[in-house]
Amino acid sequence: MDILLKVLMLIGALGLFLYGMKVMSDALQKLAGDKMRVFLSKMTANRFSGVATGVGITTLIQSSSATTVMVVSFVNAGLLNLTGAIAVIMGANIGTTVTAWIISLLGFEFSISVLIFPLIALATPLLFMKKQQSLGEFIFGFALLFLGLQTLQSGVPDFTQPEYAGVLQFISSMSDYGYLSILMFVIIGTLLTVVVQSSSAMMAVTLVMCAQGLIGFEIAASLVLGENIGTTITANMAALMANSTAKKAARAHLVFNLIGVCWILVLFHPFLYVISKLIVSVKGLDPFVSSAAIPVALSCFHSFFNILNASILVWFIPTIERIVNKMVTTDDEEEFRLKFIPTGLMSASELSIEPAKKEIESFSKRVVRMYEFVPSMFVETDEKKFEQLMERTKKYEEITDRMEVEIANYLTKVSENELSLSASQEVSAMLRIVDNLESIGDSCYQLSIAIESKRKQNIWFSQDMRDKVQTMFSLVREAILEMNDNLSENYHSVNGQRATEIENKINNYRDQLRNEHTEAVKNNEYSYQTGICYSNLYAQCEKLADFAINVTEAIVKTQK
Repeated sequence: MDILLKVLMLIGALGLFLYGMKVMSDALQKLAGDKMRVFLSKMTANRFSGVATGVGITTLIQSSSATTVMVVSFVNAGLLNLTGAIAVIMGANIGTTVTAWIISLLGFEFSISVLIFPLIALATPLLFMKKQQSLGEFIFGFALLFLGLQTLQSGVPDFTQPEYAGVLQFISSMSDYGYLSILMFVIIGTLLTVVVQSSSAMMAVTLVMCAQGLIGFEIAASLVLGENIGTTITANMAALMANSTAKKAARAHLVFNLIGVCWILVLFHPFLYVISKLIVSVKGLDPFVSSAAIPVALSCFHSFFNILNASILVWFIPTIERIVNKMVTTDDEEEFRLKFIPTGLMSASELSIEPAKKEIESFSKRVVRMYEFVPSMFVETDEKKFEQLMERTKKYEEITDRMEVEIANYLTKVSENELSLSASQEVSAMLRIVDNLESIGDSCYQLSIAIESKRKQNIWFSQDMRDKVQTMFSLVREAILEMNDNLSENYHSVNGQRATEIENKINNYRDQLRNEHTEAVKNNEYSYQTGICYSNLYAQCEKLADFAINVTEAIVKTQK
């Protein structure tokens, strides 16, 4: 029974960790916005500043797990790109080596867990303040995340206790097999860190084992390498509920550490020899002979390895990106990502307009794709496939909301600078365009809800009604495809005549359906609920088409 309770506690702690991650990520999306994206982008403007950022953050909070989890959260929130994330993670590996120095030199390790309940106390009143609610949720999620980690750590055996002396003795007996022992202890270090969920905790255990003379310098260094691999599980756990880009960031952490461990194993003995000579010159003690010298020597090994690994692999970040892109497949259209808008404005304000045009074109393509879900949902008979389409539509709607905000904020900044009359007109037109594109996304989602409601209420349409709805869908498709084509053209060459013709066709067909519907209601041809659902569908279609026509009209107005 005790074993069962411990297992359930560990599972519950894991659930608390994942929930804290979700709360933190969701709050970031609401809290950060454009300013945080710009701030993070500046901090990670190049791979070297990204590494420095990772070092600084991890040194301050004394947890590479915290840094990598936050990086995954930032990526999930669309606030940090993959390149910047990889650089920060590399820096986190260097920053975490400070913990080993604190333990070895001071015999003291600060734990962020002491701040968990003060953070919850701070967050609680903020949760009830409308303007500060998102901040409160972020702090609360951060605290829950570490409460989960703390519970995980406390729920596993403490191998430093006397009752586990037999385990430690067994580990010590396995150190007599040469290079095979090194590989075995790399694996052991990996597995133990995966279980404990803290490389810092395992580093402390390793240093205790060294101080007790249970393992030598060589085996201790092997355990440290395994801990470097095992610690990557935290970020990958955090990414379980995140989008594919965040998953790539987590995988990058694993790939980076694996590559580092592989090359250091090739140079393992020469590297340890150099470290031992350094310690002898400073302390006068050889870590291969004196256990008293091992803690400092191990800290040197940990630091030098991670610094050297980051210094080498920082030049290969694009290669690591390509590797993780193959490891995690994704549909780019289903991830929030600005492709063309830079962090800051270009030197000439009018040059800043072109990236916005390209981003709007990308936005339009995403909206067109979203619309295609609607007719598919209307005819889908498989419940599972319908739910998948519904979920994708909801996800796209959230993305369109965020894209509108990001593009509109960028255009607002452009408009604050000195612009020519034609450029100013273009910016105003683009602001109207992104507003209408977002409205199309809203209309698509409303149509999906209407179709879902029809399905849940078992409302039946006659074949004639289904055919007419499908005809309306086709007309609307013409409107948004025309919109999409116009956005890909030079604004000054766009002719709005075809868009107007499509609008007239849609309006006329809407009027026809409305008149037929009125007669059908009078003749009691279908139920009240059926009539409401039917009229809602064609009316919402006409509304969606209006937004598409508005986009073309906004483009045409730039020609005046």
